[in-house]
Amino acid sequence: MRHFLDFEKPIAELEGQIEALRHLSNGGDLNIADEVARLEAKANRQLRQTYGKLTPWQKVQVARHPERPHFSEYVAALITDFTPLAGDRGFAEDRAIIGGLGRFRGRSVVVIGHEKGADTDARVRHNFGMARPEGYRKARRLMDLAERFNLPVVTLVDTAGAYPGIDAEARGQAEAIASAIDRCLKLRVPLVSTVIGEGGSGGAIALAAGNIVLMMEHAIYSVISPEGCSSILWRSADSTQDAAEALRLTAQDLLKLGVVDAIVAEPLGGAHRGRATAIAALGDAIEAALVPLLALDGAALVTQRRDKFLEMGKRGL
Repeated sequence: MRHFLDFEKPIAELEGQIEALRHLSNGGDLNIADEVARLEAKANRQLRQTYGKLTPWQKVQVARHPERPHFSEYVAALITDFTPLAGDRGFAEDRAIIGGLGRFRGRSVVVIGHEKGADTDARVRHNFGMARPEGYRKARRLMDLAERFNLPVVTLVDTAGAYPGIDAEARGQAEAIASAIDRCLKLRVPLVSTVIGEGGSGGAIALAAGNIVLMMEHAIYSVISPEGCSSILWRSADSTQDAAEALRLTAQDLLKLGVVDAIVAEPLGGAHRGRATAIAALGDAIEAALVPLLALDGAALVTQRRDKFLEMGKRGL
């Protein structure tokens, strides 16, 4: 059963009627095939109209859709011979961040990303993609490895934010995030980052300070969640939609502001409706971003990345 969001109810009703008709046989004056075709055309029109004018809060809901492709699916489809590497060599393994070696379209790369998990057990195991310090230290270790062997780095960001628990703070969460950001900025190999779902606060930018930052069409990227912003500024959960609007967290807003470099188009209705198409589109976008960077030496890559982030904030909407 497909999961429908609240604003998709008219689409859900139409698709429910289509599914019911498909289980009927032709009879009487009703031509089932013609009726199904009519309803499908109507559902597609409704889908196009709905997704053509999504509000920022609706974008948040799409970015968090439980059926949206996660890191593991992208890796399975885009990376061959993937070998995960575990542990930070200091404390423990953090399953919220997965990383390792593999081949992206024939080229050896290091891949790192947040994994939220696709079902309840997996979400608990991966802590809903919210990493502890050891996760960010593992990411930093893998970036060191990439630089040592001159391998490009590809990162996929999908987290509500770093884990805010007492144990994480006791082990130096802020320092681990800052060190990961610093390592990204000083990396002497190409770094292409993509926000595939939810990009939350420092937990996201720790993997996203890349030479090129891509963003899926219906992903979000923000310093704080709309719920957190609403509770702080309005001291209420009732202003979440206003907060989403004010945060300018959509891919379209962030492209205008220069925070991201390109938007990767998703299938009509979001990546969860066409997983293979969305994953293939991201693969093409990563390749297009990565190839020009391979011609630059280490010093040029560091300078390009530094200048890119220093330029942020100079544009207005």
